[in-house]
Amino acid sequence: MGWEYKTVLMVGCTAGLGVAMAERMIEAGSFVIAVGRRKERLDAFLEKHGGDKVAVEQFDITDIEAVKGWAEGIVKAHPRLDCVVLNAGIQRPCNFARPEAIDVDLVRKEIDTNYTSYIALTAAFLPHLQALSRKGRGAALVAVSSGLALVPLPRCANYCATKAALHALVWSIRAQLRADEKSQGVKVIEVVPPAVQTELHELQEDMRAAGLANIGITIEEFMKDCWPGLENGDEEILIGPIRENFGTLEDGRRKAFARFVSTVPK
Repeated sequence: MGWEYKTVLMVGCTAGLGVAMAERMIEAGSFVIAVGRRKERLDAFLEKHGGDKVAVEQFDITDIEAVKGWAEGIVKAHPRLDCVVLNAGIQRPCNFARPEAIDVDLVRKEIDTNYTSYIALTAAFLPHLQALSRKGRGAALVAVSSGLALVPLPRCANYCATKAALHALVWSIRAQLRADEKSQGVKVIEVVPPAVQTELHELQEDMRAAGLANIGITIEEFMKDCWPGLENGDEEILIGPIRENFGTLEDGRRKAFARFVSTVPK
């Protein structure tokens, strides 16, 4: 099938998986709109690849009320946008055995970054992607979740909950668009990575103290699974250890979900 999307919005494109996916898409001929909060990293990305291949957008996706207007500006500036990749995420410890240490403001920030912003961004960009679909053009929405959506890890309870919510949301969005004749051309893809050696862990004090700042597979190993899945048009891309250890874990849930979809009113 091959990678077919020509203009890609990459949310969370200042480090880690976002940069790796974006650079591979550039190699495949895509123009990438790199989105993130850290201007110096966006500027470095633009300098590395050049304005003929990259545009940069400094934006905080947790400013939920600003998302709709910002997205409208993106579509106006880049009307050929045909793929939106939602990749931003933060992870922090959340231990209910020490409830006095739980920072509710940080919990909310984690929810907004990992989940609420994905809803806002999806709602904001889908009308454009649906319009492309009605014109017979391919379009895609890609969400990066986590293997912790399938099996949670107690140390980062809230992070796991946000990713589990995102995982369920992606299943539902995919089914809704598939059931709508005017939206069937919009492919909904979920990338489900294991722990990967990125800033996600390096930024957490307890992970550094435990010597786990570099836990996980390398970004190169992530891309060895991720990119073929994206090229093949797979709807759910389980990466490395997640595929090997949990690849059949949700078979029963998928069957139950299919029954729901076929029998329960949309």
